[in-house]
Amino acid sequence: MTQQLSTPPRRYWLVDSLRALAIITMVYYHLMWDLDYFGVVQVDMLSGFWHYFAYAIASTFLFVMGVSLTISYNRVLAKTGNPHQFPRYFRRGLQIFGWGMLVTVVTYFVFDEGYVVFGILHLIGTSVVIAYPFVRRKWLSLLAGLIFIAIGAAVKGIVIPEPWFLWAGVMQYGRYMVDYYPVFPWTGVALLGVFVGQIAYPDGKPAFALPDISHWLPVRVMTFLGKHSLALYLLQQPILLTILFIMGIATLP
Repeated sequence: MTQQLSTPPRRYWLVDSLRALAIITMVYYHLMWDLDYFGVVQVDMLSGFWHYFAYAIASTFLFVMGVSLTISYNRVLAKTGNPHQFPRYFRRGLQIFGWGMLVTVVTYFVFDEGYVVFGILHLIGTSVVIAYPFVRRKWLSLLAGLIFIAIGAAVKGIVIPEPWFLWAGVMQYGRYMVDYYPVFPWTGVALLGVFVGQIAYPDGKPAFALPDISHWLPVRVMTFLGKHSLALYLLQQPILLTILFIMGIATLP
């Protein structure tokens, strides 16, 4: 899930590698989910290890997104001197949210009652816009991130008859979703990434020294995956299901 708002003059292999790691583990998680769904293996994807494994993947995506947003903002600021970049953030957030709505439509026809109302792409699109006021405010982004997480903990377990606050983490009676990441607490993870991004990449440049291994083949592969993470996220399930259909594992209902 690429969250860079513009193509930078130089990509940082560490940031892209972390995002690529999230992509690789996400593909593995979804493969296991598919195998369980089609009865090949029997694992509980909704609790225990796999439940927290999915949360770790989402946390990595969101944290790196926050770092990336800060790098992008600081680079444009250093290059143009323009601190007013909200239209870029709004357009990017709207684009990702739009992909989330496509997921909503597809899962509505595939899963019926379990369709995605507010999943990871809805969250990322929303978080890109929410994060904008904090990209230049290091300590405020830290405080806001902790507040978002605390609110998420406070509303967790609240269930109401209406669906209007699903985006905020308030569940609706009788509803389940195959992908659900509300603003509270998850945007808080992205804001913590913004905080770390301001510390680690002030002015869009790293404040620490790392060996330049960007030319190494494994790192180049990881950089490629990280650069195209949004496309890979959108394509990975169709590709996995196609392979499983070819192998005779997946079947049409």
